[in-house]
Amino acid sequence: MSETRPVLIHLGEKLNQIVVGQASLVQQILIALLSGGHIILEGVPGIGKTLLVKVLAQLIQAEFRRVQLTPDVLPSDITGTNIFDLNSRSFTLKKGPVFTEVLLADEINRTPPKTQAALLEAMEEMQVTLDGESLPLPSLFWVIATQNPLEFEGTYPLPEAQLDRFLFKLVVDYPDQTAEKQMLLNRQAGFAGKRLEISSLQPVTTVEEILQARQAVKNVKVSEAIIDYLLALVRASRQAVDLALGASPRAAGAWLQTAQAAAWLAGRDFVTPDDIKAVASPLLRHRLILKPEAMLDGLQIDSVIASVMNQVAVPR
Repeated sequence: MSETRPVLIHLGEKLNQIVVGQASLVQQILIALLSGGHIILEGVPGIGKTLLVKVLAQLIQAEFRRVQLTPDVLPSDITGTNIFDLNSRSFTLKKGPVFTEVLLADEINRTPPKTQAALLEAMEEMQVTLDGESLPLPSLFWVIATQNPLEFEGTYPLPEAQLDRFLFKLVVDYPDQTAEKQMLLNRQAGFAGKRLEISSLQPVTTVEEILQARQAVKNVKVSEAIIDYLLALVRASRQAVDLALGASPRAAGAWLQTAQAAAWLAGRDFVTPDDIKAVASPLLRHRLILKPEAMLDGLQIDSVIASVMNQVAVPR
């Protein structure tokens, strides 16, 4: 196994010490980081979504920028624009916040579709086109978007094409009582989430090591039986009676990739059915669409995913 794996394990441990009570969430974020896939974090305000991303960026020594998305944000506010300089009588490129390694797109569903679409090319092709010129983004470029599941007035739901660009949709829930008490004790001990620079956060890895780990993940073996199992699950989602839209070929490729990352983090150089199952819900919950009658019956997408998983026999 790669020498970078202990570093990633330590990164997870450090995150769990700071963002208490979210061990499963941290594990899924590490899988997405190793897979190079973008994330939607969905949760109510005040549960640490922004803090988690800021801490992670600092721990891996990545350049971090945050964009607060509102109805009046324009595409050029994200990508940048060419500005005419009167002194030199020439245009100068002013790069937007998208030119970074970790981009936090806060409340992405509060900005209009035109501005949401400004992220499409960047997320898919790792480049931004300004005035006909294609500009590459950093090798790590990673978008983490947040959204509030409770407030719908004045929001613009992400279209399917945009949602499919996100690798995972992670639901951030309240911590349990023990974890919440530990958070208060940490605050009493001097941890300042709003001012990380005074909280003595020491980096545990570098962007270069993250990129090395991504290469190591690609070497994790996948047997033909596992591929057949994954394809059977994908096809079962397309035939599910409660779903209007099943998993796409892009989702199948992402599923395989994230299963490799899960196996690598677990210390194996081969994928098992449990790795496929571990990433199913975060990978599929934003890609599958319930039929209207299923919504009226109160079905939840995660329960439908579980039902699809149970329909396919697990290979030995």
